[in-house]
Amino acid sequence: MIRYALVCAANHTFESWFANSAAYDKQLKRGLIACPVCGSTEVDKAIMAPALGRNSKTAAPEPAASPAPAAAPAAAESADKAPVAMLSEHERELRTKLKELRDHLVKNADYVGQKFTEEARRMHYGEIEHRSIYGEASPDEAKSLHEEGIEFHPLPRLPDERN
Repeated sequence: MIRYALVCAANHTFESWFANSAAYDKQLKRGLIACPVCGSTEVDKAIMAPALGRNSKTAAPEPAASPAPAAAPAAAESADKAPVAMLSEHERELRTKLKELRDHLVKNADYVGQKFTEEARRMHYGEIEHRSIYGEASPDEAKSLHEEGIEFHPLPRLPDERN
């Protein structure tokens, strides 16, 4: 996952998470990235400080995303406030539904961890009884399952689950 600081044409700054930079480019091209404040789909990446690894001897806080130059007055308000995105009622409702879906799936399925692809194949080919499972799979393993015609879906994950 990669987090980008973004800015819209009206200079509203916000953050969003993407699977990788190609996912960002694809969503931007399709007009799927919109400012949570004004709804503008004219969005660009804002200038960000790189997230660098540090050794255990330094206890410096992680650098926060730097807002776009036009948004400098907003950044001066408080150095200890983290940037947040304002969500519309529709976005909050969608996040709630995704969380409920994820919770339901996790509660009613068996966790198989790294054996997900193996178990999915065994069920698909009738070697074991079909049941709901979830676990981990690499992108290559997921691609392989898809090419074999084995149906699976990624669990919805929301960025705030990692905070």
